Amino acid sequence: MTGDAQAAAGRQRGFRVDAPADDALRHRVVTAQARGAVPDIVVGGVLVGTGPEDALDLVDVTPGELDQLLDGRRLPRWVVEKGSFGPGYVQLKSLMRQESLVTVCEEASCPNIQRCWTRGTATFMIAGETCTRGCRFCDVTSGKPMLPPDPGEPARLADAAAAMGLRYVVVTAVARDDQPDGGAGHFAAVIRALRERLPDARVEVLIPDFRGNWDALDAVIEARPDVLNHNTETVPRLYRRVRPGARYERTLELLERSHRAGLPTKSGIMVGLGEQLPEVQAVFADLAASGCEVVTVGQYLSPSGSHLPVERFYAPAEYPALASLGRDAGLAHVEAGPLVRSSYEADRVADEVGAGVV
Repeated sequence: MTGDAQAAAGRQRGFRVDAPADDALRHRVVTAQARGAVPDIVVGGVLVGTGPEDALDLVDVTPGELDQLLDGRRLPRWVVEKGSFGPGYVQLKSLMRQESLVTVCEEASCPNIQRCWTRGTATFMIAGETCTRGCRFCDVTSGKPMLPPDPGEPARLADAAAAMGLRYVVVTAVARDDQPDGGAGHFAAVIRALRERLPDARVEVLIPDFRGNWDALDAVIEARPDVLNHNTETVPRLYRRVRPGARYERTLELLERSHRAGLPTKSGIMVGLGEQLPEVQAVFADLAASGCEVVTVGQYLSPSGSHLPVERFYAPAEYPALASLGRDAGLAHVEAGPLVRSSYEADRVADEVGAGVV
């Protein structure tokens, strides 16, 4: 099953704004709609858009939020993370460099880095800093890695996690299509090192798709992470443009195989790349059918002018609405918010879902 057929039906997103529908505001709305920045809007009881109104799934947007969405010159305030580089951040950065470790927080320019690092949490990125994929949304360097994964990395990572006093460790990696197993054995070695060094800690892994090498996936499954995460990223219609090296059906099969093996599974999508609401609903349904339990949803932010542009910024009220749609589709938990990323507060999310040690 895939989401394309299901996406044909369903209501589209719309905004409802309690503000006078004067000519100046209506002109700004129409101009923003022409560039795809906002959907149909019912403002002051008047529909601005193609409608019809009864075909819209409306969320309430404040006049101030609408003003920021109509202003294409700046980022909306809710996607700009403000934090301080406190002692925890400095200490963690020093420890990472001391152990020659890499974090996806830095490599992918995560907007939550200040908040997470200040409270002593991070997502380790293993197997080098160069990814063999060229996804157009990602800020990680792509190319051909010069060296194989470092066999000493698992022990160093486990030592760093112990020094940080972690009880929940998140590990991801660049795609290593240059390796016969796609780097799966390195993931397994890291999980085993963490089990030995921190037997009471839970381990979540965010893995690539290994190009559909299910023997490679089995190597990770046999190491028994507590949560297996693999991102869906976007709706199937946009795969060729957003992540050309991946296949939607392969993502679903990976999650289904992991679920059948008894692992709690997790995935994530970005919004703002041009997807439509019925398509997102269809992805939620597909993920639930695959056995996926947790899905993260966050705003796509373009790392640079050479990456895919943001097609639309989602309003704050859209995220609770998306979470509700995901739960209606059968997902146990949907963590949705402008700055939510795959490993966002992963320990708390796992606790809320009840994912324990496997």
